[in-house]
Amino acid sequence: MRKIQKISSLQPTIAFTEYDIFQQYTQSFYGSELGGIFKSFPFDQLGKELGLRDHRRGRRSYFSAAGKIALMVLKSYTDLSDRDLIAQLNANLHYQLFCGVRINPLRPLDNFKIVSEIRCEIGRKLDIGKAQQLLASHWKPYLGNTHVLMTDATCYESSLRFPTAVKLLWECVDWLQGQLKGIIKTLGLRMPRSKYEKQRLRYKAYSRKRRRSSKDTRVLSRSLLHLLDKLIGQLRDTIRVNSPHIHLPASFYKRFSVIGKILHQQRLHFDGKEVKGLIVSIDKDYIRPIVRGKESKRVEFGAKVNSIQVDGINFIEHLSFEAFHEGIRLPRCIDHQQSLLRKRVTHLAADALYATNYNRRYCHGKGILTSFVRKGKAAKDEKQRKQIRSLLSKERATRLEGSFGTEKQHYSLGRIKARTKKTEILWIFFGIHTANAVRMIPKMKDQPLRPTG
Repeated sequence: MRKIQKISSLQPTIAFTEYDIFQQYTQSFYGSELGGIFKSFPFDQLGKELGLRDHRRGRRSYFSAAGKIALMVLKSYTDLSDRDLIAQLNANLHYQLFCGVRINPLRPLDNFKIVSEIRCEIGRKLDIGKAQQLLASHWKPYLGNTHVLMTDATCYESSLRFPTAVKLLWECVDWLQGQLKGIIKTLGLRMPRSKYEKQRLRYKAYSRKRRRSSKDTRVLSRSLLHLLDKLIGQLRDTIRVNSPHIHLPASFYKRFSVIGKILHQQRLHFDGKEVKGLIVSIDKDYIRPIVRGKESKRVEFGAKVNSIQVDGINFIEHLSFEAFHEGIRLPRCIDHQQSLLRKRVTHLAADALYATNYNRRYCHGKGILTSFVRKGKAAKDEKQRKQIRSLLSKERATRLEGSFGTEKQHYSLGRIKARTKKTEILWIFFGIHTANAVRMIPKMKDQPLRPTG
């Protein structure tokens, strides 16, 4: 590994005296949007909250605890791949100032996998509740209208091909055949017979068809199910008989177990039975189909997040890779906002899915005015209530739903390329709060501190 110096240890040795170009870079950094994010995000406190250490035994880390958090924010802000992010970090002095490092241009950082290593390290330690409490406390003095709560749910899609039964079955068959072939070759045995080559040609011909009838799909699915069952048996028997001579990694057994579950689920699906917890990817077995009911996209694959928004700043109320009904979570949304900001909710905006009778009674009992369409007889002040409902609905439809689109389009949340469940949650967390940090720039710049009581 090549040595990178921290800015604090390097500054006294800079050779420029009369015309210090580094100081000019520093001034331009703090005047930029990236500098505004740097000021608005509590890197040091968040690093301590997550248990990241600056000093520990062993080789010295490239990045401090705050620098690791900053690198994750920079990843979301730039929407670059890990390789491109490190290339830009080597060349861009503003990025180095943001992460608290100074890289020698003659000895650039070439290990782009360090981004993934840091992402995995923070992903293991991330506690969304505690981290959001810290961020809320840091931003609270600059927020207005903290008594107004808006809530809605969205799906942050994972990066995977659109899953079909045939694709999934073929991926399982192809992986098992490759593993069986490698083990047999290592042991010097004869390859057991199967109809893999015949099914490979059939799948190839099926994939080339522009229009696939339901009959073609069903015939190929039946054949792949039979072949998958046979390959699982052959591989299991080979491992059992030759167990003293085979040493396979834990990742093999994990995927082998997932494929066994897929076979069971796809058999039920083929027979027309309902399947709960349907697996749609071998690599990401935690991903489930989320039925959203949209005209353009009926089903999405990724994490469903129920969010709350206060003065344009979004917080995660609930994140799950399993489908859930966000309407029943309204009381929890109110409690979550009040625990974050210590401010009683008096106005609430949510779509019609939240307007259940229970939620209406709950809000009425708490004295909360909502954007829900009125049921029953009109009150004496119905005109004023209608105006409030209209304003709340308009604000939610533009500001909250618009923020979802902004996060997905500009902050790496369009297609999440994480490879594990923990890093995918981390990816979503930093995407949402990097967007929040950008929204906080004008609030912290133009507005005076608000009373925290």
